[in-house]
Amino acid sequence: MAKWSGIVAVVSLTVFLMSVTAATVLPIHPYLKVEDTFISQLYDTSNYGFLQIDNGLARTPQMGWSTWNFFACNINETVIKETADALISTGLASLGYTYVNIDDCWSRSTRNLKGEMIPDPKTFPSGIKALADYVHSKGLKLGVYSDAGIFTCQVRPGSLFQEKNDAELWASWGVDYLKYDNCYNLGLPPQKRYPPMRDALNDTGRTIFYALCEWGIDDPAKWAGKIGNSWRTTDDINDTWISMTTIADINNKWASYAGPGGWNDPDMLEVGNGGMNYHEYKGHFSIWALMKATHNYIFFKFLSCFSFSLSLFILPFFSNIYHVLAPLIIGCDVRNITADTLKILSNKEVIAVDQDPLGVQGRRVYASGPDGCQQVWAGPLSRNRLAMVLWNRCSKAATITANWSAIGLEPSISVSMRDLWKHTGFIIPKAYSDRISYVEILQHEVVSENTVGSFSARVNAHGCEMYILTPRRATRSSI
Repeated sequence: MAKWSGIVAVVSLTVFLMSVTAATVLPIHPYLKVEDTFISQLYDTSNYGFLQIDNGLARTPQMGWSTWNFFACNINETVIKETADALISTGLASLGYTYVNIDDCWSRSTRNLKGEMIPDPKTFPSGIKALADYVHSKGLKLGVYSDAGIFTCQVRPGSLFQEKNDAELWASWGVDYLKYDNCYNLGLPPQKRYPPMRDALNDTGRTIFYALCEWGIDDPAKWAGKIGNSWRTTDDINDTWISMTTIADINNKWASYAGPGGWNDPDMLEVGNGGMNYHEYKGHFSIWALMKATHNYIFFKFLSCFSFSLSLFILPFFSNIYHVLAPLIIGCDVRNITADTLKILSNKEVIAVDQDPLGVQGRRVYASGPDGCQQVWAGPLSRNRLAMVLWNRCSKAATITANWSAIGLEPSISVSMRDLWKHTGFIIPKAYSDRISYVEILQHEVVSENTVGSFSARVNAHGCEMYILTPRRATRSSI
């Protein structure tokens, strides 16, 4: 065993060192376009700083639940306990939704004589430590909220100038996560206000996820990677179509700035809160999953010079570093979740895109139609695959076409496709060599020698279709 451990260590070190020297000259993989100018324009990773804050957390962005979107200030310890139970009973926790986060209004309006924050005795009579113990007993993690100002947004005590004492108190309670807001900030620049809490949290000796909520005012994607584990790129989301789509567009702008240790945060999910219909919520979840934070594609440029099978052998040695998700924080009442909402939030295939180990953030690659409402979003995945969302933001159903060259595939490549919402596979019919508008169900993995340059689908108004595309080789019998 010791002999094999040594061999594995040597192989891992050799692969890493070779990746550093080979990164600048090797392609991502043989099917994606490899020109550096194309990559920088479509799937740019140039602003990603590798492991910018290294507190051991956020190798994968956060998944969980938060009180604010549904409950606002109407919270108490019973709600938190029942939600933790519901995350378990619905199976959501087993899918990765493990943070149980209390937003604003958990504390009393004043500190005690020692200057400490106090849980509101009316709503959290048992205290936060007891609540953390309960949540931990379920295999989950507890988060709290504070503010990089003198008050929170709901005028509870903020933590500006109190960072050390507050961080030590939360750590003593067993807190695992801090959302740090931006109200009542005295006009001080965020670049000065947010680092002291980072240092205070690190000094506690407890690993606490640090989520900056600066609302994207001063472009935190440009500087927050050295401070927190995630940073809000936008103002607060609300449960409307216009809010959700606007936030998606803003977050798309910062695709090249995130990676393991620090992530763009487009705010919590509104799925299930009632302000949008099923098709709109499906699009909301699909786009949030596709907008995974940007990864360091340099390693995978090296990886692709090996054969497909050897690449899959090497990749597990790096899985702890390169296993990536996007922030997915549920914002509905999980205790009373509907079947449709659970169906969306628990779609394992969409979550798998979110968790794909390649981790390059998907983004909008082009738009057409009135006001650009017919959109194609896409991003490369591991194992020579590509995720694609056809998103119809028009008020009427529309046929949306994805051209291979626009999403990073050579026009002559033949592909198999997997529909992540219908859970079926497709092959491209031979009768269509240039463009197709229908597909046929694929019962078994087979080789298709067809070549196509695009794919079209009819998409409901405000709806989406989501696929995984796998380029096919005539010499292989499996994907």
